[in-house]
Amino acid sequence: MPRPAWSLYAYQLIEPDEQLDLFACREVRVHLVARQLRLGGHADRTLCGGLLPAQPRWRALEKVWLRDRRLCPACLAAFEAQRQGLCSNWADG
Repeated sequence: MPRPAWSLYAYQLIEPDEQLDLFACREVRVHLVARQLRLGGHADRTLCGGLLPAQPRWRALEKVWLRDRRLCPACLAAFEAQRQGLCSNWADG
């Protein structure tokens, strides 16, 4: 079975602003979000499952961000699993 193409372009990064959203991550962390909506998933969630802030600051994902100490460990783990083909952003599960 062919492996799906993978790219950093498939993800975006959100940075917290001065006012952390009450429903989102309360730590000063950088989170990853898939550009493509997940079938059967939530459109308002980060890769780690947290809610998006009310007004997120979006950034393009670049390799340098993957080494940033502020990057959410759960988002990075989900990102790596998707990158290795262990789970897909296209299907639930």
